[in-house]
Amino acid sequence: MYPVAFIDAIRVKVRDGSVSNKAFYVALGVTVGGARDILGIWAGQEGGGEGAKYWQQVLLELKNRGVNDVFIMVCDGLKGLPETITSVWPDTIVQTCVIHLLRNSFKYASKQDWDKSARGLRPVYEAPTVAAAEQRFNEFADIWQGKYPAIIRLWRNSWEQFTPFFRWDIEIRRIITTTNAIESVNARYRRAVNARGHFPNDQAALKCLYLVTRALDPTGRGKARWVQRWKPALNAFAIAFDGRLDPAENN
Repeated sequence: MYPVAFIDAIRVKVRDGSVSNKAFYVALGVTVGGARDILGIWAGQEGGGEGAKYWQQVLLELKNRGVNDVFIMVCDGLKGLPETITSVWPDTIVQTCVIHLLRNSFKYASKQDWDKSARGLRPVYEAPTVAAAEQRFNEFADIWQGKYPAIIRLWRNSWEQFTPFFRWDIEIRRIITTTNAIESVNARYRRAVNARGHFPNDQAALKCLYLVTRALDPTGRGKARWVQRWKPALNAFAIAFDGRLDPAENN
């Protein structure tokens, strides 16, 4: 049982006739005790056509291996994934990653406007309620709709999976907003794959990522820091998911 889990993609150069960037998906779960478990790594499909069928195979594999419950699953709006999550774990709440939403927004904006647009979006995800967030976003849209309509569309299309964010205590918000839980792992993966240039096939890339996983945090110092930061969030999860989480029993 994981109070929060993350699914994220890293891009790896794989030769398939020609060298191309291929998505490899990493699932990471945070246990009741604050430990971060790498639950699995999967190669994406050829051409990047992952859909509901692909994600059902991935998530059912996790469930069959013993992941019985996930409170909040944080992901990046991958096609077919939100619907599949709730079909495998009906009580799981799907949360769009706020950091990824911001990064994806910058793809549509000129670099000179990054700071201004970031400052304009910050009141949206820092709002205390959904209603306040909607008001702040409408103000943002009034300013940027004419210049960057794709950013406005991106946020509106992601709104349903973004707004669960406002149900939670600030400590839970910090956990699901921060990229530290999975980005520190992804940084290690990227260093390893970039050092090797490209791989001849998926299995070679997966082997590299597996070996990096085995070598993560050998001293345990990073793990100790994370566990210390996790305790306030654990208390908030115990209140928010009363009946599904009992720290006294699970620690």
